[in-house]
Amino acid sequence: MAPTNLEDNPALQAPKRTKPLFSPGIDTNQALVLFVLGGPGAGKGTQCANLVRDYGFTHLSAGDLLREEQDRPGSEFGDMIKSYIKEGQIVPMEVTIQLLENAMTSTIKEKGDRKFLIDGFPRKMDQALAFEEKVVPSKFTLFFDCPEETMKERLLQRGKTSGRADDNEESIKKRFRTFVETSMPVVEMFEKEGRCVKVDATKGPEEVYEQVRAKFGERDVQPVK
Repeated sequence: MAPTNLEDNPALQAPKRTKPLFSPGIDTNQALVLFVLGGPGAGKGTQCANLVRDYGFTHLSAGDLLREEQDRPGSEFGDMIKSYIKEGQIVPMEVTIQLLENAMTSTIKEKGDRKFLIDGFPRKMDQALAFEEKVVPSKFTLFFDCPEETMKERLLQRGKTSGRADDNEESIKKRFRTFVETSMPVVEMFEKEGRCVKVDATKGPEEVYEQVRAKFGERDVQPVK
């Protein structure tokens, strides 16, 4: 399905910019962004909740924002987003980047919070480049490394109660394939730039979080309490 009507919706039309909207940091006109990547079922959401609690981040899930948009009454993109998600495909980046930017600017305006974890994004190289060019360069990417079999077991278990249309074996296989083919090159690019923190996500949530805390300390990202 081709996203033919992006330019018809002013709310989701990508602004024309010659530099990013924010500069990296937590002062006025700045924003601190960490990307959080990992295959489906790697435990990103659980660890993001820990980081929100202890480090004062605002957690923005690209997937949650897209699901909210697909269910929003009157959304021109609801059916299109639903189709992409069901097929395990990546929603056009213009939509995702604008939803993320809207959420960031709203949070800054309403709460004054400028530290963001962006979970499940960027999932493609062009998304990474476009976001950093138009919104703000990230500080680093937190990558949860986990084998496919472990993630599949977790997702099938979650699917018994989640009610999510993509927590079934067929969608899971498509999501794995999409992640390996399109998202791993993003992780590898940030690794080469020295902007990737890799964590072994096969262990239990507490042990994984201990790794995260240690590696954040190495990158001078400190807890707020």
